Order: sequence, then structure tokens, then C-alpha cells
Amino acid sequence: MTALRLGVNVDHVATVRNARGGLVPDPVRAALLAIEAGADGITAHLREDRRHIHDDDMRRLKASIEKPLNFEMAAAEAMLDIALRIRPHACCIVPEKRTERTTEGGLDVVGGFRALKPYVAELARAGIRVSMFIEPSPEALKASAELGSPVVELHTGAWCDARMRGDSAKADYEFGRLRVAAAETAALKLECHAGHGLDYETARLIAALPQIVELNIGHFLIGEAIFVGLAEAVKAMRMAMAAGRASAERRR
Repeated sequence: MTALRLGVNVDHVATVRNARGGLVPDPVRAALLAIEAGADGITAHLREDRRHIHDDDMRRLKASIEKPLNFEMAAAEAMLDIALRIRPHACCIVPEKRTERTTEGGLDVVGGFRALKPYVAELARAGIRVSMFIEPSPEALKASAELGSPVVELHTGAWCDARMRGDSAKADYEFGRLRVAAAETAALKLECHAGHGLDYETARLIAALPQIVELNIGHFLIGEAIFVGLAEAVKAMRMAMAAGRASAERRR
């Protein structure tokens, strides 16, 4: 079974910093601590309204970390220009609305196919690995492959939200969608990632899907860091992921 990587999202370190202004806490310091504790990469979302990560954070992250930097971005010319200047390892194209608190769903890669095509092509020409943040649906998977994106990240938010509400029927349905979508990625030659709303338990459960090779987790880890420290939270997440993978291996 393929190894499972952990990408740590440091957006909400910047959220805390921006609540008061100034320079602390520093998302770059958080990224370095997360890597030291076992993160395989760092994710940061440069939103158009700059509500958390700022342009200089992205530049400093790229210059400071030795692990891959995953630059989450909207399909917008200004974001493309910044990505092409910074040259991160990867860019994950995500939907973005000014009024949302956090990303509310996957990117409409079917309806937005024509508009997305030049962004995928420009990033690929620059040697940046492109990922599409999508709903776990056959249509979104097919469109992502046709766009030329080598990676998809499945939106796990609906599943995690249903579990949090105690809606077991909805949670089972959403996990079924994730399972089927993950299984379909190989035939489309797509690398499969997943993320949004994951905690220790949901990370353990989704780690059992063998096609998924990377989880990107942020808000929960930064929240846990308040109580146990970021390094301990990252180590505990790695243990949860390893437990999920091991349980899947035993069932094979």
C-alpha cells in the first residue's frame, strides 16, 4: 500500500496573528515546527482578501522550508502571477467566495472547465504540480483528468460535518462517495489527496482508503496546538494516520 503523506496547513496561525496585527505568531515558524515533527509538506492558501496568509508569508515559506510547499489559490489572474513568481512545488486550485468563513465545497471543474484550462496549462508549463480541489464525483474526476491536472484533492468536508452533527446516515453516504471516487482515480491516472475538516478520528478512517496518498489538515491541528503544542498535535496525527493504514493492511 502506498505511503500516506501529511501536509500541514498553516493558514490559521496567520489568522491568529492578523487578529491583533504584528508579526506573531509566525506561520513560517509553525511550518518549520510541523516539518520537524513529521509533516511531509506545508499548505497555505493565499486568499484574494488576504484574510490570513499574506503575500510575504508565501515568499518566506518558499524560501524557508525544505519540504514541498502546496500553494492553494483561486483561479484568478493575480493569484496565477504570484504563483508563477514564487514557484511552489504545487498549486491546488480551490473555489473561493468572499462571504464564506472557509471553503464550502469542491471546485466546479465541469462548469468552469473552459476558464480553468489556461490556469492549469500555465502552472504546468512553469513546472508546478497542479491539483484540483473537487467534490468526490465521477464528473469532477473526469473533468480534472481532461484538464490535465495530475492530482485531485477530494473535499472531505461534507463527511466530516455529518459525523460532527451525529448524522450517521449522511456520514455513511458521504464516505461512500469518497471511497468510490478514490477507487476511480487510478484508472484516470490521477494522484489522490484528501482534506477539509479532518481530525484524528476522521484521518484514521480515511487513511484506510489505499488510493489516497496525502491528507492536508490545518484548522484542527492549529486548534489542538493551543492545548498540546503543534509538534505533539502533528505527531498524534501521524499516529492516527498510521493506525488507519495499518488496519487496512490487516484487512487485505
